[in-house]
Amino acid sequence: MVELSRADLHVSVSDPVATSMNFLNEIAGRYPEAISLAAGRPYDGFYSTEDVQRYFGSYVDHLRAGGLSEEQVRGLLLQYGRTNGQIGTLIARMLEVDEGIVVPPESVMVTAGCQEAMIIALRALCASPDDVVLAVEPCYVGLTGAARILGVDVVPVPESPAGLDPETVAGVAREVRAAGKRPRALYLVPNFSNPSGISLPVATRRTLLDIAGEQDLLLLEDDPYGLFGLDDEPRPTLKSLDTGGRVIYLGSFAKSCFPGARVGFLVADQTVVDAEGRHTLLADEMSAVKSMLTVNTSPISQAVIGGVLVESGCSLRAANRDKVAFYRSNLRTMLAALERHLPRSGRGERPVRWNVPRGGFFAVVDLPFPADEKLLQLSAEQFGVLWTPMRFFYSDGGDHAVRLSCSYLKPEQIAEGVHRLSRLVAANA
Repeated sequence: MVELSRADLHVSVSDPVATSMNFLNEIAGRYPEAISLAAGRPYDGFYSTEDVQRYFGSYVDHLRAGGLSEEQVRGLLLQYGRTNGQIGTLIARMLEVDEGIVVPPESVMVTAGCQEAMIIALRALCASPDDVVLAVEPCYVGLTGAARILGVDVVPVPESPAGLDPETVAGVAREVRAAGKRPRALYLVPNFSNPSGISLPVATRRTLLDIAGEQDLLLLEDDPYGLFGLDDEPRPTLKSLDTGGRVIYLGSFAKSCFPGARVGFLVADQTVVDAEGRHTLLADEMSAVKSMLTVNTSPISQAVIGGVLVESGCSLRAANRDKVAFYRSNLRTMLAALERHLPRSGRGERPVRWNVPRGGFFAVVDLPFPADEKLLQLSAEQFGVLWTPMRFFYSDGGDHAVRLSCSYLKPEQIAEGVHRLSRLVAANA
């Protein structure tokens, strides 16, 4: 039998972040009784197969009400479809209703999850080896992993405990140019970031847009958690504040609808001009990339999401009231448990401390000792609790911190998980 050298395979196969995440999954499988404060998955209790059938039917009814024949409906749902998708009009209406984002439906591309949207955006924007992407660090591993597969360099922009400083973005962009590279875009999650949980103040968002203009940067705004604030305070998206066409908006229906549908989208309403002076939308240009990746996003999956939008009047905020209340309660439960069980002290000069996000699924705990895979194994085996080492989200750093997730569990499991974590801390501090 043929044997292949691992050294001859692409670097993404042995990406340390990917192998670390695989290790986390292996630990979870090895210790099924451990409480997982690691998984950032939505809560299972919100989903049923009956809902899938109902939403699919609602979308079919929507198509029929729009005057389509049975033959046309069948062709839309059961054949290969338009590369950029068929529910762009519904998504554009949702963005206007929920976020105040006004874009033409033609600028919306429906993708096979937001992960595909990231790959398409990176591939389309980074044309030469000298093109790089900046990313707020700590950074979601899906972005860094996608860049690794594509061979695109990611340059970290460090985030302070207070959040991103736009001047730091400008400084990193200047350093990249001084090194002979071209910074094309900055990736960030402005609302309740994964993994840090931090949100950008509105004033910072406006300043960041100004800096993006000065530095000729596009902004890749990823917004999977924006619905799930602890309060109803308006948190305008960068895209809704954007008057200069700097923002490419990345969205997902995984947290708000069905993760199993694997439907995401991007909004790329920027104008592209070719050598003959012809003008097109960036979303149309990106369709060539998508056609070579997945041909088109499953029309059946799109129909299920379309049904959610039809039934909710194109408002995910309306459709997610129960989920918002649940995730708010879970985050408050986790923060209260941290306050109750964890000491704000530690060995030497490094105290135990944690941030207090204003929404989302995650919080970060700094520990007085390294939090690595060896400690995670010990935590699962002897204390029955899982968490995610923050160093998975850094190019270099995060060695003494862990990410805790509160999305997948019931409140009593969250409280018990934090209690178990406190015992691990007490045993090692």
